[in-house]
Amino acid sequence: MIHNPEIECMSREDMRKLQSERLVKIVKTCYEKVPFYRRKMDELGVKPSDIKSIDDISKLPFTTKHDLRDEYPFGLQAVPMTDVRRIHASSGTTGKPVVDTYTDNDIANWSEGVARVLAAGNVGKGDVVQVAYGYGLFTGGLGAHDGANKRGAIQLPISAGNSEKQIMLMKDFGTSALCCTPSYALHLAECIEKSDKVNIEELKLRVGFFGAEPWTEGMRKELEEKLRIKAIDIYGLTEMSGPGVGGECEYQDGTHLWEDMFFPEIINPDTLEPVAPGEFGELVFTSLCKEAMPILRYRTRDLTRLIYEPCKCGRTAVRMDRILGRSDDMMIIRGVNVFPSQIETVLTEFPTYTPYYFITVDRKNNEDTFDLDVELREEFYSPNPAKQMPYIKPLYDRIVSLVGIKPNIHILAPGAIERSTGKAKHVNDKRNFKG
Repeated sequence: MIHNPEIECMSREDMRKLQSERLVKIVKTCYEKVPFYRRKMDELGVKPSDIKSIDDISKLPFTTKHDLRDEYPFGLQAVPMTDVRRIHASSGTTGKPVVDTYTDNDIANWSEGVARVLAAGNVGKGDVVQVAYGYGLFTGGLGAHDGANKRGAIQLPISAGNSEKQIMLMKDFGTSALCCTPSYALHLAECIEKSDKVNIEELKLRVGFFGAEPWTEGMRKELEEKLRIKAIDIYGLTEMSGPGVGGECEYQDGTHLWEDMFFPEIINPDTLEPVAPGEFGELVFTSLCKEAMPILRYRTRDLTRLIYEPCKCGRTAVRMDRILGRSDDMMIIRGVNVFPSQIETVLTEFPTYTPYYFITVDRKNNEDTFDLDVELREEFYSPNPAKQMPYIKPLYDRIVSLVGIKPNIHILAPGAIERSTGKAKHVNDKRNFKG
């Protein structure tokens, strides 16, 4: 199902025209109404008149998360507060949060983006959409809520946590679509398996929309098998509005980006130059129709590539490949680049392990240490270290083969690793690079 065929199936030529019109307008707004961008453009010797089409976007300055925090709270805002209808902020735990503000039109466009993703999962009137993202400053809850409303679906605004009640209402209210983080969805699946009150056969759940944290194909397979659903990736970030910047279609072959609203680029994160089409690099976005807080060339730190080949679904929107990881999440351990998602990929290859893990990195005697806590599934677990060894060796060998470093693996009892209702934390890097 396609929510907005006129835009989602627009020809590439017409899309470039629309992007050009919107870029020219948004650059003029940024220069005239946002002192930060006026200063940045003046430093580069760029005037709004120099931007005549989307092909000129490389002339514009980049924006980073550091810039957004320096301008906290409203330094990048382009409208008076009387035009603002909502404020959201990132869920970052350190320093100042990243703030985004919204006009009525901004909220409408945001809802439109989410609605397009929900439509790909055939969500519409009569569907009960259980929103188990957190409601509040985090964009997930209200973003999914408004998108479901746009589709004419029934919203169940339960927020995150209280898993027993989540499952009860899922059964009693006939939930057909679930919106939450993939790690929390997996936790709900485990709770359903253990429940003596609810059987998976009784549920009407058929599709899930999961985002806010990286997840692998292995995680998708596990979610689809345990919950008996189609698991769809929904992508977004606070800096661009929230969830609904893009999402997968029914073919699950890359994330369609709504480039009428968010123009994507892929750059080399070291040289800041565009990469060749189809090559991997850092994803950069420009908001093309954001009124309250427009953002030019925002460096997401997400590492991926863009796919321009036609999709079987009929949408012409460019697709984003699975995110390899974030450049700022990457750890260098003993000289090797390591992404947490690589560990999850390995774990999902083994039916003996749960996909939950926790990495602790430290430095002892001038050498990096890499400790990995994992869980064996209940039917394989024994507290006897001797009985754990046959399971440790294959995992150890696979990590060394794929990642290139030797981990210290610690097997924990099933359920020992903390389950998160929001974004899961997987790493504690204790190294002090400043000292």
